[in-house]
Amino acid sequence: MRSLRRASQARAAGRAGTSGQSAVPGVRETEMARAPNKAARALRILGPGFITGASDDDPSGIGTYLIAGASLGYTTLWTALMTFPMMACVQYICSRIGLVTGTGLAGILRRHYSRSVVYPLVGGLVIANTLNVGADIGAIAAAIHLLIPIRPIVLIVPITATILVLQLLCTYQTIKNTFKWLALALLAYIASACLARPDWHAALRFTLLPAVRADTHFLSVLVALLGTTISPYLFFWQASQEVEDEINRGHRRLWQRKGTTDGELQYAAWDTNIGMFFSNVVMYFIILATAATLFRTGETKIESAAQAAKALRPLAGDAATILMALGLVGSGFLAVPILTGSAAYAVSEVIGWKYGLSEKPNRARQFYGVIAVSTLIGMGINFFGINEVSALFWTAVINGFLAPPLLVAIMVVANNPRVMGDRVNGRLVNILGWTTTIVMFTAAVGLAWTWNTS
Repeated sequence: MRSLRRASQARAAGRAGTSGQSAVPGVRETEMARAPNKAARALRILGPGFITGASDDDPSGIGTYLIAGASLGYTTLWTALMTFPMMACVQYICSRIGLVTGTGLAGILRRHYSRSVVYPLVGGLVIANTLNVGADIGAIAAAIHLLIPIRPIVLIVPITATILVLQLLCTYQTIKNTFKWLALALLAYIASACLARPDWHAALRFTLLPAVRADTHFLSVLVALLGTTISPYLFFWQASQEVEDEINRGHRRLWQRKGTTDGELQYAAWDTNIGMFFSNVVMYFIILATAATLFRTGETKIESAAQAAKALRPLAGDAATILMALGLVGSGFLAVPILTGSAAYAVSEVIGWKYGLSEKPNRARQFYGVIAVSTLIGMGINFFGINEVSALFWTAVINGFLAPPLLVAIMVVANNPRVMGDRVNGRLVNILGWTTTIVMFTAAVGLAWTWNTS
């Protein structure tokens, strides 16, 4: 009997590996079938894609959007519109890779590329994420200081401890639900932008008619905007969370996770599209708020996200400052675990360690060790007096240079029938995916050229 079971498992694995299709309903399909009404179905369709989209508006992204709005006014609003289809496409491709292969992105790259290619990509991801974590923790502390009169430096250790407790002691389902609720904090930015009373006519004009300049500052901001919206850590997190959801419902073996259904892919597309749309709406309104206030009054040099929030007070009122501070706190607590988690997934998958937030720490020591070390190093950065927004901004620029080669690798994998079976990219997805890759390369090369000639 045991041998027959093993044979059937092998056949199932073979079918999934060659066709990419599965007769077993996916996580979203199962959740939708259990939903008692339309409202519940609308909420249950939101999964890894929505959480990933919300985490894209982390303090790094917010700091970059603040700089864009304060220094360039309304002129970069068009980037929120342009990057939406590119973000949605890339994250959907990463979602498909996770669903079809039953493996995270780093694990797939390890199987199909040499170590000389994969290790530098993962190493760059870990470095950028750790720097980002440090800046994000500092941004959370500064935002809390706006709400409660406690020195930010005193808050660094408690904030770090809270984040580590969430990741090390809570169940995967608790973490996932917490992330969903934290995402709602980003709505505060939309409200604060409306309170800033922007020039809607100018905003609409710059949204629909892109303004591009060839100077170093503009291109630096453009690359940072691309790097912080189409961020490498989101690629790894998206694919790994698709796998994590399957593991969480009992599909612990690879053969059980391989393959997906048409319905699950359709729900995944909705999930990622909603998540990326939400992310870009928030991005748009943050740029709008700072353009309507700081740029208008000539306060174009931003030293911290908290300074930007505080500067809104005389222009848009106390409510705008409080809302922006609350949004910064919520986005930081959402983003830091995702940054350290994506780094831990990538390292563990490449080296071959046991991994996953659904695993107990004593069963995946190395995975949780990467999370803890990355978080603690990030915490330590705050005691060296590094400028918060500058760190956030240049982390985004690093991501802008790291993303293009990683996108090439993702696109090649997603079009490889040996990996994806008959679930390789369709024509429209390929057009959008390769266009995104070319845009990211062009922006990075353009910035490097201005640095070299300036």
